Amino acid sequence: MNMTFRWYGRDNDTVKLEQVRQIPGVKGIVWALHHKPVGEIWEKDEIKSEINYINSFGFHAEVVESVNINEAIKLGNHDRDLYIQKYKQTIRNLGEFGVKVICYNFMPIFDWVRTDLYRLLPDGSTALFYEKNIVDSLDPQKLIQQYSTASNLTLPGWEPEKMEQIKELFAAYQDVTEEKMWENLKYFLHEILPVAEESGIKMAIHPDDPPWSIFGLPRIMTGRESMQRLLSISDSPSNGLTYCTGSLGVNPENDTVALAKEFALKSPFAHIRNVKLFENGDFIETSHLTSDGSIDIKGVMNELSKIKYEGYVRPDHGRHIWDENCRPGYGLYDRALGIMHLLGLWDAYQSVRQEGKTECTQSTNT
Repeated sequence: MNMTFRWYGRDNDTVKLEQVRQIPGVKGIVWALHHKPVGEIWEKDEIKSEINYINSFGFHAEVVESVNINEAIKLGNHDRDLYIQKYKQTIRNLGEFGVKVICYNFMPIFDWVRTDLYRLLPDGSTALFYEKNIVDSLDPQKLIQQYSTASNLTLPGWEPEKMEQIKELFAAYQDVTEEKMWENLKYFLHEILPVAEESGIKMAIHPDDPPWSIFGLPRIMTGRESMQRLLSISDSPSNGLTYCTGSLGVNPENDTVALAKEFALKSPFAHIRNVKLFENGDFIETSHLTSDGSIDIKGVMNELSKIKYEGYVRPDHGRHIWDENCRPGYGLYDRALGIMHLLGLWDAYQSVRQEGKTECTQSTNT
């Protein structure tokens, strides 16, 4: 298991790499060029500068999250081939500097959605919260206003240039069905996967968050059936998944332990976090401890341990604890705690298996 930490860059994150270096077991930084407009080529000098900075702290920079996809590709309109060519060049450029995994998503317009960025938990910490009734009834433009006033930092998938075109984007998606989205994803993958293979990069699609339609927009990466369908598009070794317990787990029909068992080997990247589900469809982020939420984190880590998972792992959204002023869901302290919990489970499971093998060997020898 290759433990990593997501970081938003020198100018767009409250967390410093000097601090991340003090978390035991972290090998790499998950990064992106967050200042780049969606769809534009990531130039070699920009990539080199960021990777050199990350490397200077002793971390690898082998995972990028995300190279966001221009809406023209998701819509399948007349501009998609232009943006696919740019995406291909970005893949080539990243491969030249040793990137191994690109995490991406295919969600229309929005990335992850929450209704409250700082919902109070019983222990006094705060966390990201999703209230189903609000999303079901709210004008998305009001939610955008709430996000923009809550934080002066750019949220993933909520780029300012995109928000300025919100009305036009909703109109463009009016006649786009889930099947049309699948067609457009298939077209995209058939174009880029050969380039990814040549560049030594695995593409790892992230589940939709949450994994159901919101604001009337189609969402297609939602659970086991969609994960199987994604993999059936191409048998390329570069066609893979990002296994995310939190995104998948907020739908109680998704068994995250079973999904780990079935899809871990097809997932070069894994996000491990816990959420607490409520019967009315609401959910809130919690600590990584299994008993604090609704996801069997212990079971997930056990499945990864069984196969000696060699992919990249990061803790996902954390709580805001100890009065930390940070990007919503992406502070230092709780994600550091999450890393230690995940590594503790990993070490324990690996130790038990190693002891079991030793006992078997000794028994055989005697």
